[in-house]
Amino acid sequence: MGYQFYIGLIIVVIATLYQWRPLVNRYDILTEELNEEYDYIVIGGGTAGSVVASRLAEDVDKTVLLLEAGGHFTDNDMFFFPSGWGVIIGSEYDWKYVTEKQTTAAKGMRDNRFYFPRGKVLGGSGNMNGLQYTRGSKFDYDGWAADGCDGWSYKDVLPYFLKSEDIQIDELKSSPYHNIGGPIAVSYSAPSGLSDIFIKAGKELGYHEQDYNGETMEGFSKVQSNIRNAARSSSSIEYLGAKGRKDNLHISVKSFVTKIDITDRTAKGVFFIKNDKKYYIKAAREVIVSAGAINSPQLLMLSGIGPEKELEQHGIKVIQDLPVGQYLKDHQLIVLPTAINQSLSLKLGDLASSWTSWQYYLFKTGPLSMTTLDGSAFLYSDKSKRETSAPDLQVIFFNFLLTENLLGWADSVANDLVKNFDSEYGFNSDLCLTHPYSHGTLTLRSDDPFDPPKINPNFFSDDRDIKTMIAGIRIWEKYIETETMKALGVDINKRKLSACAQYEFRSDDYWECYIRYTTNTEYHHSCTCRMGGLNDSLAVVDPELRVKGITGLRVVDASVFHEVTAGNTNAPTVMVAEKAADMIRGKDTVAEYRDRV
Repeated sequence: MGYQFYIGLIIVVIATLYQWRPLVNRYDILTEELNEEYDYIVIGGGTAGSVVASRLAEDVDKTVLLLEAGGHFTDNDMFFFPSGWGVIIGSEYDWKYVTEKQTTAAKGMRDNRFYFPRGKVLGGSGNMNGLQYTRGSKFDYDGWAADGCDGWSYKDVLPYFLKSEDIQIDELKSSPYHNIGGPIAVSYSAPSGLSDIFIKAGKELGYHEQDYNGETMEGFSKVQSNIRNAARSSSSIEYLGAKGRKDNLHISVKSFVTKIDITDRTAKGVFFIKNDKKYYIKAAREVIVSAGAINSPQLLMLSGIGPEKELEQHGIKVIQDLPVGQYLKDHQLIVLPTAINQSLSLKLGDLASSWTSWQYYLFKTGPLSMTTLDGSAFLYSDKSKRETSAPDLQVIFFNFLLTENLLGWADSVANDLVKNFDSEYGFNSDLCLTHPYSHGTLTLRSDDPFDPPKINPNFFSDDRDIKTMIAGIRIWEKYIETETMKALGVDINKRKLSACAQYEFRSDDYWECYIRYTTNTEYHHSCTCRMGGLNDSLAVVDPELRVKGITGLRVVDASVFHEVTAGNTNAPTVMVAEKAADMIRGKDTVAEYRDRV
């Protein structure tokens, strides 16, 4: 009996080790032998492309080809760990974009440039983000509609958020703003000892605990995350992997699209390279570009669609003169690391320990089951605007202290921000602008598709953004000075930056200096192929997401946002893709959700 017991125990342990990892055998969704023609070709298997391709393939009489430049999401277990995003950034699964040198920000970054990570894998950036599920404000979408984007009001888009959601949070399951049964899971990350403290301090400051995806955004809350059974729930995992192989959906990875074939102002097919071999495949109905806010505008310009002067400069024949890449929007942030005197937080070293791995493999608990995002707050710098606009500030509370230079600061800045803590315990407050006035550009470096584009975000080129960020810092100062935070031994003096020593500490001039030296991207790049009405001089696509002046070509990803939404952009990207699929198919799949609110 003893022998049989140990054999049984080994079998149980092995089974437990493997059950955590979903979709372990999902290479079967890939296709090696491709057709010469498909009804639809989707370029980019990221957050949007995975959704669009899956939904189009629901019409079994249509054929769909999905082309992804990166590999398969099951190539690396880190894609499934909620905290794995920190390892994936900067890896082979990252496009590793770097901006041009900046003048109004990035003063404390290496070479005055920002690092712009983007996912290069089936699932795209949705497989390397921090998993926060945020839809944006009703004022965002009503603003889109009022500005010429017919059919994109909050009432129009909410049904698509509901369709895609599978809420796992018990207290929200009966809310009309949430839905059970969609592909993407929404739950709470495993908490740290700081989770409730973040909200308690917010209440002490006079704010309510809030469902920021519900009726109103303002307030403090736990982070709603895309997690199912302690593993990442992304569009590629749920829309492609979980649904399994479809005979009419062919998925080809490591397939780098170099150009769209546009003949007689109609998209006819695509050129791509796979395994060092050149391919051309025809599209009978449409080409859908879902390569993301960086790659989509680059591909359009390489194919002859973009600003006339920009294309002519690189010897590219101009097919359609459009303002591609001329309205790059993003959320810029500042990081405020704060040490505490209690062992309530995660330590970065914990993520690499063998015990942490066993905790996750055996029990689906511990640091690897955490996103590291414990709390979130949406705030107004001017409370008089509560009833007329979205919150203009977001704070994300990370449950670890930044003790390593993960953001690419120059050594002199990093020494002040991450090297001067006596404690290993603490948290980071990421304070970001939800609707910055500043915008940048994305242009070509050359006519070579393998050359990265020139990215110039122009953060804080509009001084109004400085004023809003300083207003946010003033709220953060009050937050740090609550009795709840004082009990943790926080010391705001740790925020002294040597580069700004010429200014009085905590003065407006000091904080402006701090902002321009330490700011970074929130990785929410958008609007580079902006959607707009007929008279919108910055619009690249119409409200049907069709490229203006070109037949059979649409763009479906975050690049089509009319304006960047309040908060994290992954959920709005899924929504855009769900809505686009209905427009392309000529169907209404959300009637049951339309009158929820």
